[in-house]
Amino acid sequence: MNDVVIRPLRFTDQVAEMRAFLETLGLQARIESARSSDWVDMLAGRGMVALHSAASSSTGGKPGQTDLSFEAEDVDRLKEKFEQAGYADAVIWDEAYGRVLRVAGPDGVHIHIDERSDDLYGYKLNETRPDERWLVTPQLDRTEESAWRGFLEVVGLDALARFGDGVRLELTTSEDLAAVHSRLAAAGYQAVQVADTIEITDPDGQTVVVHG
Repeated sequence: MNDVVIRPLRFTDQVAEMRAFLETLGLQARIESARSSDWVDMLAGRGMVALHSAASSSTGGKPGQTDLSFEAEDVDRLKEKFEQAGYADAVIWDEAYGRVLRVAGPDGVHIHIDERSDDLYGYKLNETRPDERWLVTPQLDRTEESAWRGFLEVVGLDALARFGDGVRLELTTSEDLAAVHSRLAAAGYQAVQVADTIEITDPDGQTVVVHG
């Protein structure tokens, strides 16, 4: 796994349904809550999507809300890189599940970067082989595009984002889009294919875009 992994965070009241939706697309569950359905990481060939129960959110996350987060191998080294790039507010602290780096993003919202750990803190690790054809490429706010590109350059992921109106869950695949559309339709999802994209209404009622 890469040193830093992009990981959009979706707050939801339907963790199981969102997990099934992302599995239909081609992502696989990597880490999940062992005793509840509060959290699950869905792994793609590059990038992840984290599903977090909105009911148990300590930050007030609302159902359907998507935030940007990351996972990193070494948050101390990453903190130094942010500081060298002028992000003076970068700070590390210990959470119940491990160490976290927090830094303000271009829109002023705090971005959380979890340090990868061998201690699962009660979570369950699934042995999974991600589908390398799938990449997590979230949409970020285009009004802050230049600043976001600078932020993503610090973490080495400047090529893995698209820009539009606000933050949205989007993915990119080299899999045949007609096959993806057929799989989604067979599973009962509302999906529309236009040229090299598929727009899907996910279980939270949000639009998810898949790019070919």
